[in-house]
Amino acid sequence: MTAQPEPAVQLENLTRRFRVRAAGAGGNGTAAEASRVTAIDGVTLQIHRGELFGLLGPNGAGKTTTIRILCTLLAPTAGTARVWEFDVVRDPAQVRRHIGVVLTGERAVYWRLTGRENLEYFAALHRVPAVQARRRIAALLDLVELTPRADDLVERYSTGMRQRLALVKALLHDPPVLLLDEPTTGLDPQAARNARDLVRRLHRDEGKTIILTTHYMEEADQLCERVGIIDRGRIIALDTPQALKRAQQRRTALRLEVEGPAPRAAALLQALPGVGQVTVVEQPGDSIWDVTVELADINETLPQAVQILSGQGLRVRHLRVQDVSLEDVFIALTGRRLRD
Repeated sequence: MTAQPEPAVQLENLTRRFRVRAAGAGGNGTAAEASRVTAIDGVTLQIHRGELFGLLGPNGAGKTTTIRILCTLLAPTAGTARVWEFDVVRDPAQVRRHIGVVLTGERAVYWRLTGRENLEYFAALHRVPAVQARRRIAALLDLVELTPRADDLVERYSTGMRQRLALVKALLHDPPVLLLDEPTTGLDPQAARNARDLVRRLHRDEGKTIILTTHYMEEADQLCERVGIIDRGRIIALDTPQALKRAQQRRTALRLEVEGPAPRAAALLQALPGVGQVTVVEQPGDSIWDVTVELADINETLPQAVQILSGQGLRVRHLRVQDVSLEDVFIALTGRRLRD
């Protein structure tokens, strides 16, 4: 009988609500006008030790709130969250010893210090012995290829270099669990690729349990062993990327780039037999639109789709057919695009 993998993270009926004040006539809400917004709604989830897990969803879905609860910055309203068997409310110090965290949109290091000075300072905060800290810092700087710039001020670093330094900071005390909240947001393509390669190495070579939140389905497809899709605070799908795509594989995505007012054609496309989700997104520029049509039979539907577009005065500039992606899975489940 195969032994069940040990859990690294366990969420049981995890719920977090925020009190939000409605704007009054003067622009400030009163306590009586305050309402409660549910950011996480009864999530139950187990992530295995040594797993690279992706938590996916659009803005406001609950990804970052979940990460902030796991790193003890927020307390749950209800339910429990445990990291390495330690409860985030009852044992926050133990939780923090077992996690390394990179939060998006936050300045994780001091810009007026050098990269090495930052790492020495944070190693001391983690009570890493000085000799061990020097060895660890040298090894990690080599790992992220920052050794040549280690003694430069961080304010002279590129965005990608600062992100790599933030990841090194999270690794200083050698935690078994890494919480990476949108680590490639704002990076140029090369820096994002380097960050993904580093995440792969940490998982493969050091056996880290990694929870990765991201807007980018392609990133999750490349990196993650399992993904959970969260929408409006609830997990709506949980499986491997391959299994999620197979569940939708009976359908094909027809992607067209058209010139002209495409939104008026969307309802006509939606009415065709065998058509699922239709999305229409405007490109920057002069009335150029990306139209995606999810359909069951490409041979039957493609000529009809092109005829509808032509009949609406639209010119098809480009057309391609591709297999269903994780983003297509998300749209099929929620009716929303990832970045909505």
